[in-house]
Amino acid sequence: MTELHDLTVLVVGAGRGLGRGIATAFARSGADVIALARDGASLAALADTHPAVRTHVADASDAATARRVLGEYRPDAVIVVAGATPVMRGLTQHSWETFSVNWDADVKIAFTWAREALLQPLAPGSRVIIISSGAALNGSPLSGGYAGSKATQRFIAQYAHMESERAGMSVTFTTVMPRMTPAGDVGLAGIRAYAHQAGLTEDAFIEQLEPVITPELAGQAMIDLMTLDTADSAAGYLLTGAGLAPLT
Repeated sequence: MTELHDLTVLVVGAGRGLGRGIATAFARSGADVIALARDGASLAALADTHPAVRTHVADASDAATARRVLGEYRPDAVIVVAGATPVMRGLTQHSWETFSVNWDADVKIAFTWAREALLQPLAPGSRVIIISSGAALNGSPLSGGYAGSKATQRFIAQYAHMESERAGMSVTFTTVMPRMTPAGDVGLAGIRAYAHQAGLTEDAFIEQLEPVITPELAGQAMIDLMTLDTADSAAGYLLTGAGLAPLT
């Protein structure tokens, strides 16, 4: 495990799934970890396992929370994992309210933290990593506006990076797009829906995804990305069970 004792890492959406795996990996590496999520019980369980982790129960989409937390901790890295579980159904079975769930959550969260990181601004050399989804590249016809919202998260990171460069801030914005995985509510919802559509059991569908992304693998991938020189960092990465692959 890479030792990161001088690093302060804020994980937004650390209560479950990949976010919890990322927070755990950085805590084990010796980094100073701030874990933010809406679910207080899940954060308490994380802190029981890793007492040095500092927790914040808050709505990740709230700009005042983002402003306050960034100003208080001045993190070296902000990793944004939070988002909503999409409603899984065909297009004609959606209402606009169900179709737009991830626009109102995921896009707003990415916009909020990217904007506040620029307005602070974070210290030169800081990084903001937005966890999007492989659906941003391939689509996801049973999850309403989910794929489009995740593609927009990628654009937000790109726009923020351009503003950082123009202003000479030296704050790096990167997008990571994980492939579908059973290691979280979003992936499980997708697996159930697409397995049913294909006439497969969930286990059989998951076998098609192997090697699958685990929370531990996601955590190590973020550590690998954080220890990579910014000059060698890509604007976006696909994350699979084999690890990170830069997007061109």
